[in-house]
Amino acid sequence: MRFWRRASQTVALGGGYAFAALVGLQADPAKAFDLSSLDVFGLFTRKDEPPAPSAATLPYKLDFDLGEADDAKALTRTLQDASLLYRLRQDAPPDGETLSRRMAADLNPLVDALWSQGYFNADVSLVVDGVPLAVGAEPGAPLIRALEAHRNRDAVPITVRVRPGKVFSFRKIDIVERDRGGSAAIADPLKVSKLKAGEPATAASLRAAQAGLIDHMRAQSHPLAKVVELRPVVDHAAGIMDVTYVLDPGPLAGFGDITVGQTDEIPPEVVRSFIYLEPGDPYSPKALADTRKSIAKIPAVASVRIREADKLDGAGNLPIFVEVTERPKRLLGFSARYSTIDGPAVKVYWEHRNLFGGAERLRLESSVFFAPRIDGTKIQRFGDFERSDLGGRFAFSFMKPALDGSRYDWLLDGVATRERVGTNRYGGYTARYANATTAIRYRFSDTFSVQAGLEVERGQTSDVLGQVDYTLVGLPLSVNYDSTDSLLDPTRGIRATASFTPYPTFLGSTVGIYQAKAAVSGYYALDEDARYVLAGRVGFGSISGASLDEIPATRRFYAGGGGSVRGYAYRSLSPLGPFGQLTGGRSLLELSAEARIKITETIGIVPFFDAGTAFESSLPDGKQKLQMAAGLGFRYYTSIGPIRVDVAAPLNPRKGDKPVALYVSIGQAF
Repeated sequence: MRFWRRASQTVALGGGYAFAALVGLQADPAKAFDLSSLDVFGLFTRKDEPPAPSAATLPYKLDFDLGEADDAKALTRTLQDASLLYRLRQDAPPDGETLSRRMAADLNPLVDALWSQGYFNADVSLVVDGVPLAVGAEPGAPLIRALEAHRNRDAVPITVRVRPGKVFSFRKIDIVERDRGGSAAIADPLKVSKLKAGEPATAASLRAAQAGLIDHMRAQSHPLAKVVELRPVVDHAAGIMDVTYVLDPGPLAGFGDITVGQTDEIPPEVVRSFIYLEPGDPYSPKALADTRKSIAKIPAVASVRIREADKLDGAGNLPIFVEVTERPKRLLGFSARYSTIDGPAVKVYWEHRNLFGGAERLRLESSVFFAPRIDGTKIQRFGDFERSDLGGRFAFSFMKPALDGSRYDWLLDGVATRERVGTNRYGGYTARYANATTAIRYRFSDTFSVQAGLEVERGQTSDVLGQVDYTLVGLPLSVNYDSTDSLLDPTRGIRATASFTPYPTFLGSTVGIYQAKAAVSGYYALDEDARYVLAGRVGFGSISGASLDEIPATRRFYAGGGGSVRGYAYRSLSPLGPFGQLTGGRSLLELSAEARIKITETIGIVPFFDAGTAFESSLPDGKQKLQMAAGLGFRYYTSIGPIRVDVAAPLNPRKGDKPVALYVSIGQAF
């Protein structure tokens, strides 16, 4: 039953029913999904056909007549979502009496659906063979006779006749705080609610405004904020709505005790070490979101649920309860990538996510990739292919998180590689080496960490400068900062890494060198939905302490490839030796810029520009010009990350560089 309170031509929508009708019951049509509305290759057509006529039932078919309404297709969809007749169209009633009652029960939900879209002067009726049934009317004998006349003949033709009229708009919007005499609860309520005078007065906008007001107050450390009353007043003559939100902000509060729920096998203290909140910290929804993201970094964790208490504790703080679900312990998978310049690569990996019962992760992976020829010969037929044309890598990584429940993690990594890098025209290098690194990482927060360790590498490299047999023993130090919102598809934030590793001879290194690396990338969304994102990256590297020919080729710097300067072969940009072949450099500079544009929810384009090269000196200088490239990327967005297809062309190509390069992989370029 509706509650109407008339004052001249103004109608106030009071009571819980009207409020629910406006903001609670009618689903947003953009989110509705019904397979019966699809007709893909005729797969669902039969569902829209009524049951066959029979003597025992009265099947019916439903048509929607909206006259000359604007956006009739979307409005019809909204009415179908609200209509009981539409949902039960395959369930034929036994007689005209039952069908007429079903029709009568459908009218109020149809009106509510129209109100939810701002049509407050809509006229709705159901018509069968010229006999109408209007809102508030009881089905009479003429309607029942019209229904029964179709028994055992055909489906009853029911027409939903709607004349929606014009969409009402907002006029006056007030947000007041309860128990404060009607004073404003928020300094700029219209900005927070995003309601504007003159815009359509729809249920979706009312709901969004209510959520925005609550979110704003929660962000101000009022976790129990709520809208206690919504007072919409509709002026039918003027076609406008005035609306007042009565807001109860609740008390200012901080975080209370943080309780980690029982887990199957992950120790609760491991989960707790990834929570950087402490009791007494100011309450913040962002802090909760960051906590959820931080806990999800534990490889053994599948999902994180954070539950807030419904009342404050004795100290005026809000207790928090954290629950996690665990992933399957073992994982076996593979990945592949392809570039028209660098060729194919395939990787197989196995992972155990809770090796010893302390959320330890062990990952083993093996990859095979094409090793480009650098001696002037070419593969022209299958018989020319040799075993040396394949490169391989085996790697393992082990992590024990939260040592003794602390924020310290132990990392152990190893790799053995055989590779050949370069191009036929500019040469390159061949290398065989094995590396093992152990380190301790300390996490200051979910975004910032430092790491220190010990690294040992033995190997052999060969290039135009000669062969180097070497041993390196170093002390790697690194810092990492990552405030981005996604690993594979960041749209906001900054990602920065910096490392410095000395390899002094007194530790056992055959050549004393000092290596520094840094990379910074930033992401800026131009709109709230991140459909337009600007992204940029700067990479830098430097080696000092030895001459170029003493440094192993794998430690020298090169640019080029899908994660560097696209359009050029992998690690093919560097100074050239006396015979015009790559020597690598002692410093590196890389620059990239992208505009990531979503055309639809799943399709996007990315125009990009890359530049970079390696330099002979320990710092970038003007002697070596930057190689530049530009291109266009295509993205297909999936739940696990975007599938990337980039087409790049060198802007200042060297002799022998291909005019176009194609890259295919998962995740953004940086």
